[in-house]
Amino acid sequence: MIKTVGIVGAGFAGLSTAKILKALGFQVQVFEKEAEVGGVWAASRRYPGLTTQNVRSTYALSDYPMPASYPEWPSGEQVQAYMQGYVDHFGLAQHIALNTEVVSAVFDEQALQWTVAVRDIERGERRQFRFDQLIVCNGIFSEPAVPTYAGQEAFVAAGGRICHTSQFNQESDAKDRHVLVVGYGKSSCDVANAIAQTSASTTVLARTLIWKIPKKFMNVLNYKFLLLTRMGEALFRYIELKGFEKFLHGPGKPVRDAMLGSVESVVTRQLKLREIGLHPGTPLETIARSTVSLVTDGFYEKVAAGRLKVTQASIQALQPGRATLSNGDTVPAEIVVCGTGWQQQVPFLDAATMARVTDAAGNFRLYRSMLPTDVPRLAFNGYNSSFFSQLNCEIGALWLGDWLRGGLQLPPRAQQEAWIDRRLAWMEERTDGKHSKGTNIIPFSVHNIDELLQDMNLQLGALTRFRQWLGPIDPRDYQVATRRLLQRHAAG
Repeated sequence: MIKTVGIVGAGFAGLSTAKILKALGFQVQVFEKEAEVGGVWAASRRYPGLTTQNVRSTYALSDYPMPASYPEWPSGEQVQAYMQGYVDHFGLAQHIALNTEVVSAVFDEQALQWTVAVRDIERGERRQFRFDQLIVCNGIFSEPAVPTYAGQEAFVAAGGRICHTSQFNQESDAKDRHVLVVGYGKSSCDVANAIAQTSASTTVLARTLIWKIPKKFMNVLNYKFLLLTRMGEALFRYIELKGFEKFLHGPGKPVRDAMLGSVESVVTRQLKLREIGLHPGTPLETIARSTVSLVTDGFYEKVAAGRLKVTQASIQALQPGRATLSNGDTVPAEIVVCGTGWQQQVPFLDAATMARVTDAAGNFRLYRSMLPTDVPRLAFNGYNSSFFSQLNCEIGALWLGDWLRGGLQLPPRAQQEAWIDRRLAWMEERTDGKHSKGTNIIPFSVHNIDELLQDMNLQLGALTRFRQWLGPIDPRDYQVATRRLLQRHAAG
């Protein structure tokens, strides 16, 4: 019988998992290597200009809304403060060990327990714990991926700096210096925009131009009314079509295409993409291939004014004080900030265990993005990058709690494997391989939540679902799922 649960990571996944499992009667212990809760929102990982992509009202946990005093798009510091408030409100602090790195986790096949070795980062002390269940919540953005460049040793020796966006924490470091920002995603554009006014020069190197979504279409309509709804998700073809989506991708496809086409036209004109030479040259629906990036306030204005340059090229080699680009240009460079993504790593699991969790290509093979089929007493939460990451984590925690309490019956292993195979093949095809080792569900966040709720027989009512077709997702709609699950197991 499972009584004790070890949780690795104190981001949204770790905190919501701890809160829900505690309410279900489990003894929980969270380990977090940072000095504060928050995961990617912790101070040590916040870059200049960091804000949420979602608006405040949609980026919250179901039973703990963000403060009304927060702006529409809260800062990274405000999100971390919100998460600390969640800890305080639900009495989780006593269950969280900060500055504590999990060094190893080994499963005892006989005792059916995990031995977890941890290290106190401040004092260097090591301890061991035993748990009936281990849940990995270290996030898919755990290890920065920084490229290796030819000539980087001499570049650094001469005073140059190469770092990931998550490691560039002080805007003042760029003052009067020549900065290259590698990548065209949100973090790269946020950093470039934040330092452009004070740096000697700022150049964004974009390997591929992607679509950016304005916070307000035509500077009036908040994008949440178009993309943070069930209708917004339905515009993109899911692995299995149901209900009205069959119409949108069948007889109603001309209507669907016209809707996306009109949005594409608005974005092109509003951001003046053709005038500044930054039109992606692909249909807007390609945003469903990997991620959706929100426009950084002021970014395109700085490009148009010449204060910020975007070049479609990559770094070929570095030399002291400069860089040679793949297009043949040589540009001044003293700092290289890489918004080049992350590596999905679980360093505390040994190679043999990881081989049972992943396939030959390194893709995580997780049923419902949470359960490996070949390792008992192990689960993951938060391994499904989405628009509503906090809500996906919370519903995932409910799903895990229901399963651990025996209320959720899994299909046979062969069916789980077939589900995983189908999902990975679909991800590979629709994202051109850019699915973050099988962890990217963007833009199908609500679809994922619906699947988990259906497994638990906790579906939302028809009226609520209809309202979500027309308006932005409100996390408070999902409070009822937690309440019903707790009541179910209290009665049992």
